[in-house]
Amino acid sequence: MSASAIPATAAYSPVTAGEITAVKTVLRDTGLFDESTRVAYLGLMDPPRDAAVDAAETPVRRFRVFLHNVATGTARDVVVALETGDGGHSEIIRNLEPDTAVSGELPVIEEEFVLVEAVLAQDERWLKALAARNLDVAKVRVAPLSAGVFEYPEEKGRRILRGLAFVQEFPEDNAWAHPVDGLVAYIDVVNKEVTQVLDFGAMPVPAEHGNYTDPELTGPLRTTQKPLHITQPEGPSFTIQGGNHLEWENWSLEVGFDVREGVVLHNVAFDDGGRRRSILKRASIAEMVVPYGDPSPVRSWQNYFDTGEYLVGQYANSLELGCDCLGEITYLSPVVSDSFGNPREIRNAVCIHEEDWSILAKHSDLWSGVNYTRRNRRLVVSFFTTIGNYDYGFYWYLYLDGTIEFEAKATGVVFTSAFPEGGSDNISQLAPGLGAPYHQHLFSARLDFAVDGFTNRVEEEDVVRQAMGEGNPRGNAFSRKRTVLARESDGVREADARRGRTWVISNPESRNRLGEAVGYKLHSENQPTLLADPGSSIARRAAFATKDLWVTRHAEGELYPTGDFVNQHSGGAGLPAYIAQDRDIDGQDIVVWHTFGLTHFPRPEDWPIMPVDTVGFKLRPEGFFDRSPVLDVPASKPSGGHCHSGR
Repeated sequence: MSASAIPATAAYSPVTAGEITAVKTVLRDTGLFDESTRVAYLGLMDPPRDAAVDAAETPVRRFRVFLHNVATGTARDVVVALETGDGGHSEIIRNLEPDTAVSGELPVIEEEFVLVEAVLAQDERWLKALAARNLDVAKVRVAPLSAGVFEYPEEKGRRILRGLAFVQEFPEDNAWAHPVDGLVAYIDVVNKEVTQVLDFGAMPVPAEHGNYTDPELTGPLRTTQKPLHITQPEGPSFTIQGGNHLEWENWSLEVGFDVREGVVLHNVAFDDGGRRRSILKRASIAEMVVPYGDPSPVRSWQNYFDTGEYLVGQYANSLELGCDCLGEITYLSPVVSDSFGNPREIRNAVCIHEEDWSILAKHSDLWSGVNYTRRNRRLVVSFFTTIGNYDYGFYWYLYLDGTIEFEAKATGVVFTSAFPEGGSDNISQLAPGLGAPYHQHLFSARLDFAVDGFTNRVEEEDVVRQAMGEGNPRGNAFSRKRTVLARESDGVREADARRGRTWVISNPESRNRLGEAVGYKLHSENQPTLLADPGSSIARRAAFATKDLWVTRHAEGELYPTGDFVNQHSGGAGLPAYIAQDRDIDGQDIVVWHTFGLTHFPRPEDWPIMPVDTVGFKLRPEGFFDRSPVLDVPASKPSGGHCHSGR
């Protein structure tokens, strides 16, 4: 069976509370789970590629689990196979004990957040530094921050977090307004030991509050906004079956949810003239890193892999109708594991709805007299997550014309510092004495393509200016050039706005009626990639962020651009290791990895709470259809005289 005919199956149905409980039971019964064990990750694995077409008849679901022992610091990477149905057999099919000094630590677990502040509150060096600043330890909040990998040999093989302090005057006070600068602590969270307290001298703690709901800052609230109602009296145009199989207009897909990646789209396909044609086998935002650009010793180590180190999915918000989502909303409530291996439902974590999206197509023809207008709409699948001070929205959009778009929304509270006297080349001033270091938000989209099947290739397309001369006497001509990326070593690419660079993912074995290979084109937003020096620690660890595009041959274990264990990994895992194999990618089963992101020079307008900033990319059909796929979209129905449609 070709990928274009792959059916939606139970293999992608939502994880259940019973399955999580069953996984824990298997782990406990085999001696892998006791009172010191914590679950750092538990997620449903995709069915093997060669078994995907038979998944409806395959009763086994595989779960990958990372286990952390809080007493010893040891880690385990386990795969549990659960056989569904009466009398189903469950077993461990992989049980590895990675050397965390080499492989990297498992993700940060939630209880370590509280531990950092509690351990520091008992450390004499920390208390002395606070006393020198006339600060009450009871009012000091400590941000528990991933450590990165730097020049500290004593940290090798130890599970480290770093702590920066902020003053919170009362429970509702915005502590980010009061950073305690010049002070940082390093904590071994397994041994519950403070390894270093570095005090570079007291700086004034910014005094002005940043309580963004306080009437002192808001002033009188606006009274000018009239109600805005979005209604669909006949209900939404999409349907959901089996818990997560979604069909809308000509689209079909499974909406998955992973505690590491958040929303994952599976089996994205489009119905075209009676054929269900595949486009993407799997799509996710597989990593996100926030590198900071302040070189001071207090913060020069700051860089957070929010996906690999903290797991954005586990901190998904429970969304509220009328606040987070507006209109005729359908929610999904995924079940994840807590750190003790117990199922936890995240109520209303995934929001699904459709939106009017202005004009789809319009023409007023002078010769035929036809006045043609069709309105566009899009399907939205989204979730929001909170990682420390920042909040991120992950939005997937499907459009009537076959376009797929992703948009990341960044909001929340910027990470603050003191603003030094005399200014800074790396810090913005937000309020008197209050600064915010320059930083980036860089994402990696993992796009497992299946354009009419798994025989795909990538071509890089550049615009070409043609010189005036023979064949171009008036100098008006321009063209384009496409270059096939044949091997993985060819597939590491940079965007180039001056060349209008895009990438076309096509199937050379599937042709449209003009004889051309059907495809989809990736349009980037041409924002900067990683700005840190190529020799820096973060450039080694976040190598994916140094390029706009990577293309690899599909392999089951290659899911993350930074590798499996990001926390305190020194670099080289993930994409650098994948492409080192230099596999053939022309006409193969391929994965496209796209880096995109924001470079943030914080503004006064970003304080005390940041209005949403956005970044993303688009996938548009490129010869995938024989003609416009929206000719069957009907004209809008007249409503109260607001719309008059011609032919």
